[in-house]
Formats: sequence, structure tokens, C-alpha cells
Amino acid sequence: MEGVQGLVQLDALGPGGAFRARNRLTVPDVGGTPVAELSLVPSLYVQRSMAALHRAGTLPADERAAALERAGRIFATATVGGLTPQEYRALVSRCSGLPVAVVTAAAEIVADAAAQARDTTSQARPLGAVDHWNDPSTRQGRAVWTRRGNVFAVHAAGNHPGVHALWLEALALGYRVAVRPSRREPFTPHRLVSALREAGFPDDHVVLLPTDHAVADGVIKGADLAMVYGGDEVMKKYGGHPTVLPQGPGRSKILITGDDWRSHLDVIVDSIGDEGGTACVNATAVFVEGDPAPVAEAIADRLSAIPSLPPQDPKAVLPVQPVKEARAVERCLLRSAEGTTARLGGDGIVDELGDGSAVLRPAVFQLPRGDARQAGIELGFPCVWVAPWSRADGIEPLKNSLVLTAITEDEQLIGQLVDEPTISNVHVGDRPTYWMRPGTPHDGYLAEFLMRTKTVVRD
Repeated sequence: MEGVQGLVQLDALGPGGAFRARNRLTVPDVGGTPVAELSLVPSLYVQRSMAALHRAGTLPADERAAALERAGRIFATATVGGLTPQEYRALVSRCSGLPVAVVTAAAEIVADAAAQARDTTSQARPLGAVDHWNDPSTRQGRAVWTRRGNVFAVHAAGNHPGVHALWLEALALGYRVAVRPSRREPFTPHRLVSALREAGFPDDHVVLLPTDHAVADGVIKGADLAMVYGGDEVMKKYGGHPTVLPQGPGRSKILITGDDWRSHLDVIVDSIGDEGGTACVNATAVFVEGDPAPVAEAIADRLSAIPSLPPQDPKAVLPVQPVKEARAVERCLLRSAEGTTARLGGDGIVDELGDGSAVLRPAVFQLPRGDARQAGIELGFPCVWVAPWSRADGIEPLKNSLVLTAITEDEQLIGQLVDEPTISNVHVGDRPTYWMRPGTPHDGYLAEFLMRTKTVVRD
């Protein structure tokens, strides 16, 4: 990569500044070439760092908002930690396998989220509450919106840089924040924490604590509240935990009623393949009222035309993984697809690039029934299960969705979908599943988890 000489050093960013540990993990690109070393801190370092976060104060709200806005600009446009924005994006693309165009768009999303973090959190504040105890209305008695704790921890995911847009809201609310980065893609949180510090957040207000798995739980235990990304095992471990917010698979879906699916094909295909098919907001199942075969064939025809390219190619659309990992995904897919009808990818989805990496090509499988177990399987590339749906099925097959795009004019059905607690977001009409905008909730507002109200009345 032009401009970067030798291994990039990703130090821990503790309350006393940058720390280069003896224990360092080599971070390779998808072809296996080492590109960086990530410092892994021991348990004692985590304990001392979390204690420092608890001792630290909180910047005033206006200073936090201004610093977040500056940090977003620095993150997106400045040289940080010796890496230009172009070098940062290239590293993320090479190591995560995400198309560089997806990384570029995600960096803009993170910067935008930083600038609007204060406004976004305010959307979650109850109408009857005020932000501060000294608001004049508290003389008559008023609800005041307050933090549930002071220190927030994040076990971040490495599938997409956009996951780092969310925890910025905790800083806007006055939390001190500890981030444990993914070992697959530590570049984004390292750059973001560095930018936040350069923008004015003290070192003991936001820290980056890379650890091995044995030490990781110490970051959560040292915090008042935490957010953890992962698969079904994470949901099983932390689901229902009062102080941990798990972020699991999205299992986003599309429902099409009526006969006019052809005019919505762009939205359907984009929902499957945008973001390289790696995000929790990508559609993994499409339910079709009537015969699903023509829809499955049309989706397969569109997706089959996407070329196989290295992730750093500006025209790349599909994700890339090391060959060994790509073959493991392929075996999982083909085992899971037994009993279904392959429309694309039935002979495999791995396309080797010759450098130790491989493109994960799209897959489209048609299911015999709407309640087939495969409809709940989410894989990290453009893979979709197309199933029949009828009014008699009701909304049962559509449950447990982060996003459901409903292409229908049936207002009674839309009402049922909005009322269903296990469907987090409902998009109606030509709205792709990945549609997001600052100020709207992703999986509820994060502030719903971080804040509470209490009564204040004073003389």
C-alpha cells in the first residue's frame, strides 16, 4: 500500500495515553500478509483503566457536542495516527475484506453521526423530562433525564465500520467510554478514539482497550453498562441481562404482496447486496405472496452479474475473505441449503483471487415454505432465502427482524407489523432495508438503555 511503510502500530489508548504492550497481535490482510500490530493489554491494565474512567468527571454538554463535531471532521478528513484518510480506508478494506467504497461511505456515516450525536440523543428524551436539574420548571416539580451510570463499555464488531457510529451517543450523554476493538478490524475504533482525544475529550474520558478473549469480560465487568456485538451465542449469554445490551444478528427481511414485484426489483437487490451484504440491515430473506420462483430467478440474474474484484478496487461490491474462511462459509451454506432449490450459488460461492483471498459470491435459494428454518440463517455476504408467503401465514414468518421492508398497500397488515415487538423497524414501499438517517433509531434509541428519568422538585 502506498504511503505506509512497515507494520502499522496500533497501541492501546489508555487513560495515561498511548501504550505499546509486550503482547502484540499481528493483523493480516485477507491474503495473509501482515499489515499491523495490535497491542493487547493485560487484566491489570484493564482494571486500572476502568477505575480511571470512574474517577473522571464529565465535560459540560455543549463542550461534548462541539468536541464530537470536531472529532467527526478529524476522523473523516485528517491524518490521524500517521494515517491519511485514504490509507486508513485502504487498510480497513484490505483487512476486513469490505469493498473500499463501502468503507468510504461508512467513514462518512461515522463523521455525520458524531456531528449529530447530541440531536440524536435528544430524540429519545421523554417529552415530559428536561435535561438538567436547574431547569426553571423543576421549581414546580419535573422529570429530569439522567444517566443510569457513568462508564459505558463496548465490545465492538469488525464486520462493518458503521457500528462505531452508535456508541458516540454515549459520549454525547456524558458517559466515559471504553471500547474493546475487534481484532479483525481495529483500525476504525483506534482512529475514532484518537480523533475524539484530538478534538478535546481527555484521555480518561474515552479509551481503547484491545484484549485477548480471557481478559475481555473485564472490560464489561468494570463498566456500569455495556453493549456487546456478536451472534446467537452473545444473545444467549447476555439476553435479558439488565446492564448489557446485546447486538445480535439482524435477520432483516422483505415482504412483497400483490403481483407488481418487478418494479421493486432494484430495492430488493440493493437491500441484499448493499454494504457487501455484511451488515445486519441487509435483507437475508424475501417473502413473496404467490409463486416465489420468478422473483428468486430475477434476483439471481441481477446478483450473478456482479464481478469478482479485490476489496480495494473502487468498483468492488462483494466481500473478500481468506480462502480458508471463505471455504468454511461455503460449507456452512451448502449444508444449510439442503432441501431447498438453488437459484444461484448451488455449486459454491468461493471465487479465489490467487493471493490467498477469495470473493464470496452471491447466493439465492428458494424455500418450499415460509416457515422453513433457513429463513432465519444470516451469513456475512449477499445470501438470500426466497420463500412463499400467504395471508394465512400471517406475520409469524416475519418476526425477529431488525428491519422489515413491506412492499404492500395493505394498511391492516402494516399495522400488524408495526405493532409486532420482535420487528424493530418497518419500512413501507420502496425503502431498502439498509435505509438509515441520524435521529431515527437503529434498534431502539441507545439512550433508552443509557438513561432514566427521576423527579426533581426544589424551592
